[in-house]
Amino acid sequence: MTLKYLMDENVDPVYAAQLRRREPDLRIRVVGEPDIPARGTLDPEILVWCEEYGFILVTNNRTSMPVHLAAHIGLGRQVPGIFILNPDLSIGRNIDELILIAKGSFEGDYQNQIIHLPLTKSRDD
Repeated sequence: MTLKYLMDENVDPVYAAQLRRREPDLRIRVVGEPDIPARGTLDPEILVWCEEYGFILVTNNRTSMPVHLAAHIGLGRQVPGIFILNPDLSIGRNIDELILIAKGSFEGDYQNQIIHLPLTKSRDD
């Protein structure tokens, strides 16, 4: 798997725990961990870190993240992507989506994009 995920500090910690348990080869980092931006780091700084280290940001931030991404790109910068979790899906379904995306995507597929989960449809949708 080539994608790497940085979990925003406001994402339930169960996401990182379950992703690490289910897909140990998937690189998962969480804001606040050692050598990762500290909790409370501003979103524009998180995007710079994601750009420098090649991580896709996974967040719940639906309102200000598009503004931050536009400003980031306006500065001539890039970001590997931003995935916004769907509050109407179960945690398990969001995790399934993240795993499916990681297994079926290549680095650069989501560059400078905000992707709202889910990408796939289930029989229940």
